[in-house]
Amino acid sequence: MSYTGDVSVGGPADTRELPALAITKVAVGSMDNNAYLLRCMRTGDLALIDAASEPDTLLRLINGARLATIITTHRHWDHWGALKQVQQATGAVTVAHVDDAPELPIPVTKPVNHGDTVTVGDAKLSVIHLRGHTPGSIALCYDADGQLASQPHLFTGDSLFPGGPGNTNNDAARFNQLMTDLEERVFATLPDGTWVYPGHGKDTTLGDERPHIPEWRARGW
Repeated sequence: MSYTGDVSVGGPADTRELPALAITKVAVGSMDNNAYLLRCMRTGDLALIDAASEPDTLLRLINGARLATIITTHRHWDHWGALKQVQQATGAVTVAHVDDAPELPIPVTKPVNHGDTVTVGDAKLSVIHLRGHTPGSIALCYDADGQLASQPHLFTGDSLFPGGPGNTNNDAARFNQLMTDLEERVFATLPDGTWVYPGHGKDTTLGDERPHIPEWRARGW
């Protein structure tokens, strides 16, 4: 069956295989979080984006393979609820933005900034700092060194969802900062075919969301 990205807590994971990277999406926890397990097709190395909850579920997904890296998209508790347990079980390197790293329950061994790269075996993820939902929220972009120029794959945490930007708690300054970062660092640089994997709920594409940017600006959230 083809990948849809429609997953639910307690249900099966969904996997898509790109030429060099496999992406497995699973929903976990009381907040219906998405966690993403990435596997380099050549080396077999794994990276986990957001060890959100249910460590047993995530460890079953890893299934004894080498988890090299755990990336946390931002500091909110529902995105790191299983971080300590999964890291201790696997010995994985931990990654987060420098501004959110101090808020996580265990030390971050690889702090990152905007423009840095995180590797998954031979695959490379570009770090995009999106300020507003939290000070150190990040997205991660995979485009296979330009080989997927028409359809990059973007993991957005809680900064972009189907229907708009993430929650900024009615803070106008935070909302404006997040919208500016999304417009300048995501929509201005990536094509409509970019597939978006959010921190909760269904996937989307930048092409589906782009026409609504003026509406988001106007509504203020």
